[in-house]
Amino acid sequence: MTIIVHHLENSRSQRILWMLEELGLPYEVKRYERNPETMLAPPELRRVHPLGKSPVIEDGEAIVAETGAIVEYLVELADGVLGPGAHRAEVLRYRFWLHYAEGSLMPPLLLKLVLGRIPLLGKRASARVQPMIDRHLAYIEQELATRPWFAGERMTAADIMMSFPLEAARHRAGLDTRYPAITAWLARIHARPAYQAALARGGPYAYA
Repeated sequence: MTIIVHHLENSRSQRILWMLEELGLPYEVKRYERNPETMLAPPELRRVHPLGKSPVIEDGEAIVAETGAIVEYLVELADGVLGPGAHRAEVLRYRFWLHYAEGSLMPPLLLKLVLGRIPLLGKRASARVQPMIDRHLAYIEQELATRPWFAGERMTAADIMMSFPLEAARHRAGLDTRYPAITAWLARIHARPAYQAALARGGPYAYA
């Protein structure tokens, strides 16, 4: 059965396309454009899920929302491919980074984005968020300096989850050559054939 991905431009859903390409699972893309003034998702997405957000996938009668939940669903569907290895330390790292991406790293990135769109005082407040982001980037740099992938010696779904916030950080939150391990990791994921195939399927993506 073909999975339907409700894919919003320049959003978290790009990760789902990449993951499906890595897993070799058949899927169909339904692409949505953001409102050019508000940059919000269009109301059509509410017909798929009440929150009207992306990503959402349909797999037969199952409708799954939230990136992390979709990623875990796909790992199970693929019998553990891209899941953690057998070693306890790798399992713990995998679980940590899988949830850290949205639970810890994305909130200050979103706060900086929203505040930066508010004239005058918003930009001042946005500058005060940057040290929080810098602390996260320094921590991630330290971790990736010790191994090629977030969970260990091979790529897992944890890397897929971490891709969007780090791409966003490079685009608008100070991720540059001061962080060589993160920069090298981004180059590795962008060079993967499955990543490139996902870009071709999903349409223009500002953060690659």
